[in-house]
Amino acid sequence: MFLLWVCVSTPLVFAGSYLGFRAEKTDVPTKTNQIARFIPEQPFYADVPFTCLFGGILPFGSVCIELFFIMSALWLHQYFYMMGFLMAVLFILVATCSMVSIVMCYLQLCGEDHRWWWKSFWNCATGGVYLFLYSLWFLSSKLDLVGALPIMVYLTYMSMISIAFGLLCGAVGFYSCFWFTKKIYGAVKVD
Repeated sequence: MFLLWVCVSTPLVFAGSYLGFRAEKTDVPTKTNQIARFIPEQPFYADVPFTCLFGGILPFGSVCIELFFIMSALWLHQYFYMMGFLMAVLFILVATCSMVSIVMCYLQLCGEDHRWWWKSFWNCATGGVYLFLYSLWFLSSKLDLVGALPIMVYLTYMSMISIAFGLLCGAVGFYSCFWFTKKIYGAVKVD
């Protein structure tokens, strides 16, 4: 394990930092003011908990059916033979995350709220919370685990999978919002 860390992880860290420091900086199309603008009072449906609650349900809903087959293959020892369909569902998930985050970001910018960075991430990343809730339902209805240790192993694995799913959805949401705001502010003529 130590050799794996020394021979693989450490050189990749140094290579990544070297390439990261040499990469070009991201250009933004407009200048920002040092003094933040006043954000007017937002309606209740534009608050973070509400947008995250409804922003995460669509990415989760786009993979919900396929998730049943994947979890059955993982935990019920069934065969999973729909790899092509899984790739199509991944494309649907990426498209859904992009569209949800762009629409939420557009509505937020229309309300003169310029703090879209973390909101664009969390709007889609809460799909991981829905995935974990789905795994709790799967545990209670489909699995017959006996004892505390198998349940703890199941919940640990599913929490890691849920966090990875949330990070994937959040990253797609953030990068699509970043692209969207660069495009719309790049089209604005500033004299």
